[in-house]
Amino acid sequence: MPRVKGGTVTRRRRKKQLKLAKGYYGAKHSLFKVANQQVMKSLQYAYRDRRQRKRDFRKLWITRINAAARLNGLSYSRLMFGLKQAGINVNRKMLSEMAIHDEKGFAELAARAKENLS
Repeated sequence: MPRVKGGTVTRRRRKKQLKLAKGYYGAKHSLFKVANQQVMKSLQYAYRDRRQRKRDFRKLWITRINAAARLNGLSYSRLMFGLKQAGINVNRKMLSEMAIHDEKGFAELAARAKENLS
């Protein structure tokens, strides 16, 4: 049986990994073994952080809503409870945008929430 050398296949596979490692610091973009480890770790981070991004944005929205709610004399939890009692369904992303760009509209929502608390 003749000897089979996998040179072209191996080179293609390695070049693919090195292409993914483009822009990494030091040996991580030029040496295959180190680059391969870093690419695998980077893909793990990317997978994890696609989920974490959603959590981070929700935290940011809640922080912004809380700050705006306190300017209107409510805490975040009281505001959200009041809105729920009033039957106003606005998601946190939109409430956050209102808190930044439409303070008057947010103040009206806060007032409606206050009415429904008592």
